[in-house]
Amino acid sequence: MGLMKVFSGSEILALALKEKIEAAGVDTVMKDNIQSARLAGFGSSGSAVEVFIQETDFAKANPVIEEFRLSI
Repeated sequence: MGLMKVFSGSEILALALKEKIEAAGVDTVMKDNIQSARLAGFGSSGSAVEVFIQETDFAKANPVIEEFRLSI
């Protein structure tokens, strides 16, 4: 069992989804590629922030994720 990426996009949208998933009782992990690139001294392009959940929590988080995707 490992982490699976459920979202990749802007920081604002990633934070909104993270809060919704955590409200459903599922822990999340966020990876901010913009901040990482800035600290390393170079830029970043593309999808900057990623949200991950445990594979075992997917069934619990999927309805929240689908509702979020339909709302954006």
